[in-house]
Amino acid sequence: SLQGQYQRKLYKELLANYNRLERPVVNDSAPILVELGLTLLQIIDVVSFIQTYQVQAVLSYFFVEKTLNWSCGSVPLHNNKINPTFRVWYQFRLCPPSADERFDATFHTNVLVNASGHCQYIPPGILKSTCYIDVRWFPFDVQKCNLKFGSWTHNGWLLDLQMLDVDTSTYIPNGEWDLVGVPAKRNELYYECCKEPYPDVTFTVTMRRRTLYYGLNLLIPCVLISGLALLVFLLPADSGEKISLGITVLLSLTVFMLLVAEIMPATSDSVPLIAQYFASTMMIVGMSVVVTVIVLQFHHHDPHGGKMPKWVRMVLLNWCAWFLRMKQPGDGRKRPGYKAHHCSQHHSSSSSIEMSTMPSLSVPVSQTSGPSGTSNGSMSFYFGNYHPIDSSSCPPSSDSGVALGGRNHSEEADQPVGSSTGGLGMGVGRVSIPPPEIMCILQEVSYIAQRFRDQDEAEAICSEWKFAAAVVDRLCLVAFSLFSIICTFTILMSAPNFIEAVSKDFT
Repeated sequence: SLQGQYQRKLYKELLANYNRLERPVVNDSAPILVELGLTLLQIIDVVSFIQTYQVQAVLSYFFVEKTLNWSCGSVPLHNNKINPTFRVWYQFRLCPPSADERFDATFHTNVLVNASGHCQYIPPGILKSTCYIDVRWFPFDVQKCNLKFGSWTHNGWLLDLQMLDVDTSTYIPNGEWDLVGVPAKRNELYYECCKEPYPDVTFTVTMRRRTLYYGLNLLIPCVLISGLALLVFLLPADSGEKISLGITVLLSLTVFMLLVAEIMPATSDSVPLIAQYFASTMMIVGMSVVVTVIVLQFHHHDPHGGKMPKWVRMVLLNWCAWFLRMKQPGDGRKRPGYKAHHCSQHHSSSSSIEMSTMPSLSVPVSQTSGPSGTSNGSMSFYFGNYHPIDSSSCPPSSDSGVALGGRNHSEEADQPVGSSTGGLGMGVGRVSIPPPEIMCILQEVSYIAQRFRDQDEAEAICSEWKFAAAVVDRLCLVAFSLFSIICTFTILMSAPNFIEAVSKDFT
C-alpha cells in the first residue's frame, strides 16, 4: 500500500540520527516531563506468611520527544508505533519494594508517537511487590500496599515525574479482598550523598479483607465450641463425662489455633485479633476443667473425711445459694434425724442404767409357754408387759433399752409379792435379772439402731457436699457465661471496621 512506503520513509528519517540513550529535550538544562497513570485490573493474590502481593495493572506513560516529530505534509501519517526496548528512550521502572524475579514484570509494548512528538507508552503487567501485612485486626484487617515507580538514573532536575488519576473502572472483584481505593502521591526524596531530589510516584492499594470465609470456618466454630465448654457445668457429676467433655473442647480449640497459625505470618510485632479470641476461649475452657475437678472432689467427698468447714458452709450453702436462688434438697420437709441423734445418748444411757437397777419383774407361771417355763415363754411375757414412755421430746424408738427403762415402777410396787407363784420355769415368784437371750437381742437392736443413725449422719454430710458442688457448678456457669459474652464482644468489636465487615460480608 501507499502507507507502507511512507511508514518506511518515516522510520528512516526519524531514527537516522536518533540515540535512545540521549535525553529527548531541546534544552539540556530543562527536565523532561513524564506523566504516569495506573489502571488497576485485579488483585491476584496476597500471601500473608511471606508478606507479598500481586496485582494485574496497566501503566500509562505520557511524555514529549521533540526529536520524534514530523510534518504531516511530507509524510501523511498522524501517528506511528516504535519499539521502546531498542528504539525509544525509556527510563521508568518499578522501584523497590518490587519482589518479582525479573524486577520489571511489564510487557514492553510499542510506544505510540504522533506527529507533534507526544509519546504514549501503555505496558500491561503483573506487578509483584512486598507489603508489610499488619495482622493485628485479622480477619477484620485493612491492608495498604504500595507500588512505587521512578527512575533509577535520572534525578528531579533531569526528569519531572508527575502522577495521573488511577482508573478502577475495569477492576475485577477479588473473592478474598475488597478494593477500598488506590490513592496516589508524588514524593521527592533527598539523600545525604546528593543535593538534587529524586521524585517518585507511589500508588497505595488499600484493600479490606472479606470476613465471610473466616467467620464461617473459624469464628462461628470457635463461638460454638466455647458454648460447649459452658455445658460442662450443666452436665451431672454422676455421669462421669465432665472431664472428658472439657478436655475434648480444649483439644478442638487447639486444632483451630493450628489452622490460624498456618495462615498468619511468623511475626512477633502484634498478636492477631482472632488469636486473642482463641487464647481467651482456651483460657476459659482450661479454667472450666480445673473447676470441674474441684466440683467432682466436692461431689464425691468421703463422709469419713470430715465435715464441711463453717466458712465453706457459710459462703457456698448460705450466700452463694441465696444469690443463685438455690435450695438444698430436703429443706422443705421436717428432718427428724437430728432429734433422734439428740436423744440417742439418753436412750443408750438409760438402757444400761435401768438394766442394772431394774426392779424385779413379776412373771406369772400361767403366762409361760410350757410347763417347764422355757425362755421363749419368758420373752413373750416380757415384751407383752412393755409400756413405753409417752414423751414429746423423744419419739418412740426401736431401741429395746428404752423399753426396759420405760417400765412404770409404781405398777410393780402395787402388786403383791406373792401374787405370782412361778416364772421362767424356776418356780419362784419374782425374776430379778432378764434372761441372757433378751440381753443379746437388746444389744443387737441397739447396734442396728446406731448403724442407721451413722448412715443418716453420713448421708447428711454427703448431701451437704453434693449441694456445695451443685452451687459451684451453677456459680461457674453464670460467671463463665458472662465472661465469654464479654470477651466475644469486646475482642471482636475492637476491630475498627467490624461493623462494616459484618454489614457487607454477612448480609
